[in-house]
Amino acid sequence: MKLLLRLLVTAALVLLLSNILTGVHVASFGTAVIVAVVLGLLNVFIKPILVILTLPVTLVTLGLFLLVINAVIILLCTNIVGGFAVNSFWTALLFSIILSILQSLTYKILGDDK
Repeated sequence: MKLLLRLLVTAALVLLLSNILTGVHVASFGTAVIVAVVLGLLNVFIKPILVILTLPVTLVTLGLFLLVINAVIILLCTNIVGGFAVNSFWTALLFSIILSILQSLTYKILGDDK
């Protein structure tokens, strides 16, 4: 049940951010749910590989390179999901930062934080 709640919260936040940020486009709520699922899967399977491969750069930048990895994950998601588009790398970076902050706040409010 928690997984379904997290999925729906993420989908709602993706849809909200697409209305706020001009460079992010989501076709519908169904597309936002698919984006949430794909982002979850990419974060589980691809992100750890990217983190390990870029560990030296991440250490040198004191962890700031993880923001770049998050933006790359968002851009990867745009290539996988039809109906979801992010115009540029900088928009993807801003989208990932705001999405992470809003997810943290929402999960804290709902009492679903880790």
